[in-house]
Amino acid sequence: MNSSDLLGKAVGIKKNLKVCDLTLGLAQDSLKLVFLGAQVTGIEQNPWVFALVENALERVVLLSGRGEPGAQRAEAALQQSGVPWTIVRASWFDQNFSEGYLLDGVLAGEIALPVGAVPEPFIDADDIAEVVIAALTNRRHAGKVYEVTGHRALTFAQAVAEIASAAGRPVNYRQIGSEEFADGMRPHVPEEYIALLLDLFTVVLDGRNSDVAHGVEQALGRPARDFADYARRTAATGVWRA
Repeated sequence: MNSSDLLGKAVGIKKNLKVCDLTLGLAQDSLKLVFLGAQVTGIEQNPWVFALVENALERVVLLSGRGEPGAQRAEAALQQSGVPWTIVRASWFDQNFSEGYLLDGVLAGEIALPVGAVPEPFIDADDIAEVVIAALTNRRHAGKVYEVTGHRALTFAQAVAEIASAAGRPVNYRQIGSEEFADGMRPHVPEEYIALLLDLFTVVLDGRNSDVAHGVEQALGRPARDFADYARRTAATGVWRA
């Protein structure tokens, strides 16, 4: 289960809402509130936009990605669909280090990625879930774009250092080349997934998304959670014990 799946599940559990990811379609005639997950590549050719209109939905919330061309096309398609929408445009999830593809690296004591000293304001998925819930359950959020990030930007090396401190054991970060990264991934994941990750690491993480945004505070009236708090809370669960 990836972070988008976990976020969708969290939204449903927290408010007992029916949660629909775009990969599942819109089969329920009674569905009025819809959360669309972030897997949006090629969405401009996807029939989900027509399904949204046909279902006469009261509200649609799209989880989008900062600086991602595919996500931007999805945003435009939703905005032109004629249904009430809210866009939650997120930075990289904290939970990628504990519930996603970076967990194995933390457990092994080294995370190696094709990313240099580019700051990223990592966001806690719990903050995103609360913004999504607010947008689904309150009409005042209709027609708004919330760009949600943490309240400070960290490089991957700095983030890993905070994880190591919270976990109480060595975890290092090492910058590697794109080819070394791809070669290491090939035994485990399909080529198209490798291409997607490389695009994210080499295009999206080029500094365009380093600025801190304030969408969490705009939507919820409070600051975003800090990465150090996420690290301490996660370390206490034992998930980072080797």
